[in-house]
Amino acid sequence: MLDALLPYRFSLLITVIFGLILALWLRGFLRRRDARAGEAAAFLTGLGLCYVVLHTRFDYYAQYMFFMHRLQHLVLHHLGAFLIALAAPWATLAAGTPAPVRRLLAPILRHPLVRAGYRFLQHPVTAPILFVGLIYFWLQPDLHFDAMLDLDLYHLMNWTMLLDGLLFWWLILDPRDPATSAAPAFGTRLVMLFAIMPPQIVLGAWITLSGTEIYDVYDVCGRAWPLAPEVDQQIGGLLTWIPAAMMSVLGVVAVLMRMRRARRAADDVNPEPAP
Repeated sequence: MLDALLPYRFSLLITVIFGLILALWLRGFLRRRDARAGEAAAFLTGLGLCYVVLHTRFDYYAQYMFFMHRLQHLVLHHLGAFLIALAAPWATLAAGTPAPVRRLLAPILRHPLVRAGYRFLQHPVTAPILFVGLIYFWLQPDLHFDAMLDLDLYHLMNWTMLLDGLLFWWLILDPRDPATSAAPAFGTRLVMLFAIMPPQIVLGAWITLSGTEIYDVYDVCGRAWPLAPEVDQQIGGLLTWIPAAMMSVLGVVAVLMRMRRARRAADDVNPEPAP
């Protein structure tokens, strides 16, 4: 069990980033009086899942089995990022960040170029295109072959999937009321969720039902388990097809719950007059 939790290849960058985020979040959680246990569970679970698939023995299997690679990206781009965004940890992280660091970061985050770049990435048209486009991009057979053999490119692939997942799901799960903030309208969020489903279904079905081996890099490197290439590819295709699309359904449920909460809050502020 201990061997399974140890890094396959130790990465100082991953250790520092995840350790720093966890430390800041715990500090902020202990300082906030309005922190909730449900938010803590979602954040810690999401962060833990992302760490496991990036920096434990799981990463070895993700490099030598196609279906494990797809499971890795399902966590980074969908489930783990979804849970972190669902927890809305930004206020907690801000509360845990020392004041001198906040003062140092404030002018950078307020810089017009930074704000313009963020608005572009979070535009309701750009965000779903980028979300689906990255999946297609890294699953191009030739590029995927190179990424699985080049460690730097492999890490770049994983980090882009995680960061894009966080950006997309934060846009979808933003707890702010669109009526009183710059958050996208609930209807817009639902359209985005439905828009990303068909391309993922098509890609997953193509991988699953293809009669030829698409990703032969796992034959070159050798598979971690004695699983037939076609079975490995079919399982990976199903993971790209069904669970990834089901995450949109979970997103729809979350958005509808946020919509209902916003309407209740509006009714409390402006109650209907008695007859």
